[in-house]
This record gives sequence, C-alpha cells and structure tokens, in this order.
Amino acid sequence: MTHNKLENQTQHRHWQNQTNNNTPKGQPTTGIEYFLKGWSLAFSPGIKRFVFLPLIANIVIMSALFYWFFTSITGVVDWGLSYVPSWLQWLGYIIVFIVILTLVILFCYFFSTVTNIIAAPFNGILAEQVEAQLTGIPAVDTSWLSIIKDLPRIFGREFQKLLNYLLWAIPILLTYFIPVIGQSVTPVVWFLFTAWQINIQYADYAFDNHKITFDHMRQLLKQHKADNLTFGMLVSFFTMVPVLNLIIMPIAVCGATAMWVDRYRHQALFNSGN
Repeated sequence: MTHNKLENQTQHRHWQNQTNNNTPKGQPTTGIEYFLKGWSLAFSPGIKRFVFLPLIANIVIMSALFYWFFTSITGVVDWGLSYVPSWLQWLGYIIVFIVILTLVILFCYFFSTVTNIIAAPFNGILAEQVEAQLTGIPAVDTSWLSIIKDLPRIFGREFQKLLNYLLWAIPILLTYFIPVIGQSVTPVVWFLFTAWQINIQYADYAFDNHKITFDHMRQLLKQHKADNLTFGMLVSFFTMVPVLNLIIMPIAVCGATAMWVDRYRHQALFNSGN
C-alpha cells in the first residue's frame, strides 16, 4: 500500500511538471484550440456514431424551442418597450437591439439547458468514448440497463447545475432594472456569466463519468479560467447562430472532454483516489 502511494505521488508530480512546463506537441493550449479540437473529434472515425443520438436530440428540441421563441419575440419586445419612459423613445432602436440581444442570450442558454438535461445520458456516453479514444483506455461496455439505473444520478447532476445557474442568474438579471448600469454593464456581465456556465455544462460530463463532485469540478476549472471562459464564449456564440446551434452540442462535449483529458483527468482521479 505504501509503495503504491509513493508511486502515485511520484506520477502525480511528474504529471504536474509536464502540465506546468511542457506541452506535448500537437496538444491544444488555448480554449480556442480545444473548441477546434471538438470539431475534429466529433467527426472522427469511432466517435461519429456516438454523436448521432445527441445530435438528433439537439436538432429536434432546439428547432422546436427556437420556432416558439421567434414567433413570440415581437410581443415580448413590445412588453419591454412599454416600460421605457416617453423621453427615451428616441433611443427606441438601441433599446430594442439590447432587449433582443439579451433575450437571445437568455433563451439560448435556457434552450441549451433544457436540451442538455434531456440529452445528458447520450452526452455522458459521448464524453466516455472521446476520453477512451484520447487516452487509449477502452471505455466500459455500458448496457442500456446500466444507463437506466444511472438516470436518477445523471438528472440529479443536471438539476444541480441548473440550481447553481439560477443562484447567480437571478441577481444578475435583477440589475437590468438599475438605470444606466442595467443597459450598459449588465449585458456584458450576463454574456460572461453565460459563457462560464456553458463551459461548466459541457465540461461536467467527463467529470461526472468519474463521479467527481460538482464542487471539486468547479475548483479545478478555475485553474484555467481564461481558457475555459474563451471556450464557453465560442460555444455561446455558436449557440446563437442559426443552423450551427443545432450541431454545437456534441462538438462542445468533445472539446470539453479533450480539455478534461489533457488538464484535469490525472489531477481529479489522483485526488479522488481512483
């Protein structure tokens, strides 16, 4: 036991030195590169068939939700403008743009959250297969029965992420009612917050596959805030682009899993004792 512990500690220090000082040739180094890595992984041999189910789920659900959104947005904008004082009517076009942009960002995250909750079991399998391909360690042969047994834990994790999101989102949204700040600072803060939450959403599948706690995952992600935030920004942007938002989910899962393998896997499993 002592020998194994010392061996694990030696391997962990070696991994830390590699992480801090040397980046293996070809390994992504930024959030942008991990996002591009997600595209190549999603359409690579051996992974494409695991992309199919989350891709179909995303297309069907997102298409229905966006159809509802764009057929309802006119009434929502009119409702928002009804609260604008008459002396600010000359700013109507700017206010309409800000309101629509805010609603698009808000509903894009909401729609992706709904889609991810429904597609969570498929995204978990996809993350598992991507990790297996990148590490060379075969994935566990998961049966449909074992997936069904795992559903309470999987959906519980999704609602944990949703609760974490709401605890921060509600206070930020309330600042929209503060004059000037709500129309200038809050949209920027909201976009950055959404990008970070989207990064958490997609990074979590690989962590959850190894039963890494949600709090531990968040602490590890903070070690590379800039790269994770950049990755989340890119996913957020593509979530707002028609057509591309229908295929972004599996690509984001692949990119986030690649980052898990390169930056967090060894550290997370070492600390958890796995």
